[in-house]
Amino acid sequence: MTTTPEAPRYLTQRDLEARWKLCGRTLERWRKERYGPPWAVLGGAIRYLESDIETFEAGQRRGTRCAQPGEKEGQT
Repeated sequence: MTTTPEAPRYLTQRDLEARWKLCGRTLERWRKERYGPPWAVLGGAIRYLESDIETFEAGQRRGTRCAQPGEKEGQT
């Protein structure tokens, strides 16, 4: 038995606006400035691949590493 791979999931600009609580103008400006996650134009509409969104989000993480159990803060 063969399984078909899952189709990639795309988000619309409105989906991403809601996810990040951003104004659509911000996303439009980011595209113009070539900032933010990659996008595609499919059927005349902007679409974002969900895996690209997740990769972009992971790359935006800032701050210190959380201490592991039994480890003092700041100790590596």
